[in-house]
Amino acid sequence: MDVLVVCAVEAERAALLAAGVRAPVLVGGVGPAAAAAATAAALPGADLVLSAGIGGGFGSLRPGDVAVASSIVFADLGAETAEGFVPVSALGFGEERYEVDASLAADLAARTGGRVGTIVTVATVTGTAATAARLLARFPDAVAEGMEGAGVAAAARVHGVPFAELRAISNLVGPRDRDAWKIPRALSALGAAVAEIVAEVVA
Repeated sequence: MDVLVVCAVEAERAALLAAGVRAPVLVGGVGPAAAAAATAAALPGADLVLSAGIGGGFGSLRPGDVAVASSIVFADLGAETAEGFVPVSALGFGEERYEVDASLAADLAARTGGRVGTIVTVATVTGTAATAARLLARFPDAVAEGMEGAGVAAAARVHGVPFAELRAISNLVGPRDRDAWKIPRALSALGAAVAEIVAEVVA
């Protein structure tokens, strides 16, 4: 099986290669638009595309933990109204949710010890407790936040290629406290998790 791994930045790619990931690793750029464009260009020939990176964790997840998407949701694609946020699907303009094959998500979680749940994609990183609370109210099963997953999934869906997302947790979603971020720990966990996945899928 040919797996394409898509990450956002060079530091993530370096961590994957250092861990021995034996698959093409694409640095697609930060944010859903860049990720979608880069993924679409690289997809021909892939049997599975994996959006992989570090990100913020919800609930009991802590730095170094792994989150695996059961669904990938573009959380801020929609409209702000006096009654609150309305997703693009409710506006009748498309879909913001991308369901990961349940057996695939379960398999990836079993291989990595990851927590399965919704991974939200945002164009603006959450930086307050209030925004984190609103996201959890909308997505009670949320396990992580990233900026690229929905873009990768959108490109994969157009091409008919199965997709998944994995995030290694570097910090908690909420107020920005860079002193509390554990980026090296997250990168190490990311590399180990993706190497485990690729070793089994490609073998």
